[in-house]
Formats: sequence, C-alpha cells, structure tokens
Amino acid sequence: MKFNLEINNKNLEVEYNNLAEQANGNVMVSLGDTVVLATSVMSKEERENLGFFPLTVEYEEKYYAAGKIKGSRYIKRESRPSDEAICNARLIDRAIRPLFDKDLSREVQVIATVLSWDNENDPDVLALISSSLSLAISDIPWQGPVSAARVIKTKDGRFILNPSYEERENSELDIVFAAVLRDKEILINMIEGGADEADEESVLKAFDLSRDYLEKLIEFQKEVAEKIGKEKIKIEKYEPEESFRNKMREILADRLEKALFQKDKDKRAQDVNLLKQEFISTLLESETDSNKIKFAKKFFDEEIDNLVHLNAIKHNKRVDGRKLDELREISCEVGLLKRAHGSALFSRGQTKSLSILTLGAPGDQQLLEGMEIVGKKRFMHHYNFPPYSTGEVKPVRGPGRREIGHGMLAEKAILPLIPSVDEFPYTIRSVSEMLSSNGSTSMASVTSTSLALMDAGVPIKNPASGIAIGLMQDLETEEFKVLTDIQGPEDHHGDMDFKVAGTEKGITAIQLDVKIWGINKEIMKEALSRAKKARLEILNKMKKVISGPRSELSPFAPRILTMQINPEKIREVIGPGGKIINAIIAETGVSIDIQDSGLIFITSDKEETANKALEWIKNITKEVEVGEVFTGKVKRILEFGAFVEILPGQEGMIHISKLGQKTRVKKVEDVLKIGDNVSVKVISIDEQGRINLTLLKKENK
Repeated sequence: MKFNLEINNKNLEVEYNNLAEQANGNVMVSLGDTVVLATSVMSKEERENLGFFPLTVEYEEKYYAAGKIKGSRYIKRESRPSDEAICNARLIDRAIRPLFDKDLSREVQVIATVLSWDNENDPDVLALISSSLSLAISDIPWQGPVSAARVIKTKDGRFILNPSYEERENSELDIVFAAVLRDKEILINMIEGGADEADEESVLKAFDLSRDYLEKLIEFQKEVAEKIGKEKIKIEKYEPEESFRNKMREILADRLEKALFQKDKDKRAQDVNLLKQEFISTLLESETDSNKIKFAKKFFDEEIDNLVHLNAIKHNKRVDGRKLDELREISCEVGLLKRAHGSALFSRGQTKSLSILTLGAPGDQQLLEGMEIVGKKRFMHHYNFPPYSTGEVKPVRGPGRREIGHGMLAEKAILPLIPSVDEFPYTIRSVSEMLSSNGSTSMASVTSTSLALMDAGVPIKNPASGIAIGLMQDLETEEFKVLTDIQGPEDHHGDMDFKVAGTEKGITAIQLDVKIWGINKEIMKEALSRAKKARLEILNKMKKVISGPRSELSPFAPRILTMQINPEKIREVIGPGGKIINAIIAETGVSIDIQDSGLIFITSDKEETANKALEWIKNITKEVEVGEVFTGKVKRILEFGAFVEILPGQEGMIHISKLGQKTRVKKVEDVLKIGDNVSVKVISIDEQGRINLTLLKKENK
C-alpha cells in the first residue's frame, strides 16, 4: 500500500508492505531515491521504578545505501555509529519522546535504517518523519504524529524549504523544526540548527516558512494512520481515592516548598531527599497497599513540579531566589595551564567548564568516512562529563550519546568563527572538561572554548557564548513565564530547554527540547530575545578577562611555515619511494604536508628546524637560471662529462669540453673525481630542462 504527498515538486512516498512484520509498527518512506525504513517495537513487560521513560532510538547509516564499501582492510561491516548518526538519533529522540504517556513503563525502541541515499535528499529529516509514522500506525500508546522540515537562509537572503545539499552549502542559517498540531495550532517541539551569526528574526521567519508545510505533513500522517494504523494499547493507570491525596498533602504541608526554594543546591537536594524519605516512611506506617506507595513517590515528584511552576508563573519566584531574567554569578579565567597551547575556565553558578586548546599540523586533521561524508575535519570539539561533576560515583567509560551530542552542539556553535586554512593553517582541537554540573554545561563549553581559542591566539572571527532558556507554562490557562539560565529543578521539572549560542552579531547554534506538547511562536520569540540579552551580558564579562585573540601563539605551540611550489616539482620533493621527504623529516624532525596545488606546510615545535626544512625544500624546488653560479659536488662521471649536484635533488652536467682546461681533456678523471667540490656556472638549460654547466674551479676539500 502506498501514499503520496508532494513536497516542493518532489514526491514523498510512504510504502507499507509490513516488511518488518514482527515489529509493532514499520513503514518505508522515500523522497527522491533516498529511502528510510523505520520500525517501532514495545516490550511486553513493565519496568518499574526506573525514574525515566525507557526509550531508545537508533539511526543506522548503511554504506550500501550510498553504493560504498568502506572500513579497514580487514573489517568491512559497519561498526559503531558515527557522531553524525548519533546526533541524528538524538534529533529523532528529542522530537518523539515528549509525546509518550508518562505512565507508560514498557521499553520502546525506534530504529531508522537508511536503505538508499541519492546524494540530494538528506535522510535525517526523512528518518524523523518515518519514525513518527511507524509509531503512529503501531499499537504503541503515543500522541503523535510529529512533522519535520529543514529551512535554510542563503547568503543572498533567500529562505528555502527542504533544500538540497548544494543549496545548503551556500547558507548562513540551516535549521530543522519538528512540530505537533494541537487545537489547530502548530507547536514546535524540537529545533536543531546552525548559523553563521544569523539574527533572531531570521529564525522566526524560517519557522513561518515551514508552518504550513508542517501542518500539511501532520494531516498526511493522520490520514495514513487512519487507513493502516492499529488500535492503541490501553495503559492502566492507578488512581487512589481523593482522601489519600489529601492525606499526602497534609503530611507535606508547606515543608516541601521550604526545602525546595533555597539557593544552596546541596542543601536543597539534601532537605528534599530527607523529606521524601520521611514522607514515604510516614505513609508506610498506615498503608500496606504497594500501589499507593508507588503512587506516593510519583505524587511527591509531581508536587515539586507544581510548586516550581506555580511560583514562577504566579509569583515570579525561582528556587534559588533569582529574578526570571537573572544570570547566576559568572567568572572567567584564561591561561590556567601554562604548557597548554590555550586554556580557559568558565563558571556560571555551580556549572564549571575547563577547556583546553591544542594546535596541530594540517596532517593532524580527523579523517571522516561515513555514508554521507568523506573528508577531513580541522576543528574538533570534544566534551567530557566525568561522574565527579555531579558528585556521583560511576564507572568511567568512553563518551556516551549525551557527551557526543553536547560536544557536537558546541562544535557547531564555534565552527563558523574558525579562521580559514589560508589564514590559520593549524588543526585545532578543543576539549571541554565539565568540572561541576548544575545546568547547561553544553553552553558553558561554548563559552570556555571561545576563551581558550583566544588565549591560544587563534584569530577567531568573534568570541561566542551560550545560554539555556527555560519555560514554566500552565497548560490549562496557557499562561507562561520564560526563565533565563535554568539549573537544577528548573531543568528537570521545567517545560523547555532552549539552548542558544552565538556572538554579538548573531546566532551560531540553536537547540530546543521540550517536555510538553510544544511551544508557539510567541514563546520562541521571547526565548530568543532573552537568550540574546544573556549572551551579550556573558560576552561583556568575557571581554574584561580577554578582549580578543592573543597576538602571539604559546611558546609551546608548534610553528607552521608555508611555501608554494610549482606542482610539477612535488615529485622532486617526495623523491622515489618517498626517499627525499623522509630524509628531510628524519634529519629535521618536522612534519610536512603537501597539497596537490603545491602548497606545502612545514610544522615543527622548533622554529629553527622548520626553517631548515623550508630551505631544504626551497633548494630542491628552486628554478635554476642561466648565469647562476653554484658550489656543488661531483656525483657521477661518464666518458663525455661529469654530473654535479648543484642543489638537493638537482644535477647539471659539465661536458668534457667545458672542464676549463687550456688544453684538450682526454679523460674527465684527469680533472675531476667523484666527491670533488666544484664551483660551476649555468651556461644553458635545454627544452627538456637539462642543465648544462661550465667548470669555474675546484674547491678545497
């Protein structure tokens, strides 16, 4: 069975053949020749007391989709997902997660597999649409569908809906919106975007362009679900009598609010936990029904949620006493680690991010090999979240999906500001260590990385910072309050995490997650305005510590010298089997990177060794001219003359008639021997580039 929807003169096709028939829901969606299979499966067993909804989302890139065979010589199957695939999985997760019932405690897994890729239509948005459809037609309780669209703004000011890869390359804003339809209104429930210092108005205009399409796509999915969808499984909800609710409220009284609303995080957490233990213990003295105790634990968390919302909306009151638009205390420090090429510490309240900047040779670039991407990456940002940052004891393993996602978000925010390779040929790696976490560590890492870049002397376009904006909304009255710089309970119990990073000129990265249905344009507009105000405030604090990139690199940073040679001379620099270039590297200890254009980068920890290698290559590639005089060494002797190395890798010939003797020379060996140092002059260069010399004199050994 097939369903079709026209999108920008392209055909979005939904095909249902029940291929993955044992899944609760499965559907294949294509746009052009890009095809994604999405499946949704729910376990049959309940998982109690997890504290979170057990949803896992996988986005699977298959090399066969692009007609490629990749991998090492010995392993040809796909292994761990790429960072890009992990971010695409998170994009889907963030859009579909808010639409699951909070009382659902069965594990749900959604897998989007890219079966075919046509180099034109990006499978990431298609994967979100297909995942939504697989859930919508399944029997899994889910309150979708959700639609998605990508919008770009080109550098000449045009907005394009669902652009091609080629169009995206010329964009200054590239943003994905996911949305739901509630009471005939489109609500945004996920945003993921990057920009080259775009203004806030451009984000709003991009949403306006996508609105009609997002609604059209939701209605289309509803039509598909009505025709082929299964009846949803009913969730059994335990509801105690009202008297039990009143009993719980009497036990708590105003004690929960007093424990919750205090500035000190540790004291707050301690008092709330002690109160919860006492609350449950008191109930256990008179209640034996396990269902009531389970409900009581849920009720306690819901009361926190209600108190956080009520105080913000009705009384403009936050848990730590700040005003709604007030930032926590901010401090910046640079140059902490003397041997590092650049370092910076950024603190915002109890959130502390330490970024360490390392400069490397052009050859240190990361090689990218994926289904969509094959190339090199010269700026990398890595984010680490050790367990001590939250005062916990956990195994220390490799980065998880959260760490990769946060690292990539900060990388997206900084990338537009990195100088071009012509201006600054270094490979750049920033590592952000979260020393302490209490809200929006990803945005803290943007700020600390920007500071570290300036400390290292990297000529970034402008410094950047980031902030997280929250939301408290009464879903019945639609009254809401936007909160600047969320932390702790405001993040966990709030309705929105809206991260915005950028410079004084504009936005470079934006990301939105919600816990409710979604937000309207009014909320988005106010959140963007608040984010800009906070961003500028942080940037002013940064300027007081370091106003711009340092004029000098760290003495411990490598030095890179560049030179341009005739591309036809590249083989002479490399030599047969790499003999020449390896000899230069072995003797000087430098690293050498050569581009096809003939541009050469010489990197060394010591400037003198870099200069030595530079001179060596200059001599190899020097264009010899008639009339020049050289001192060289006799390398070979033949019957008709001697070959002299006048420059590294370059030889000229002295014909026997040009040995400079007054009488005729019968044998070359009568005048020269191999190893002799001689002074010679270039008398001609033939059409084949062969250099002819005349002997001026023999030098003393």
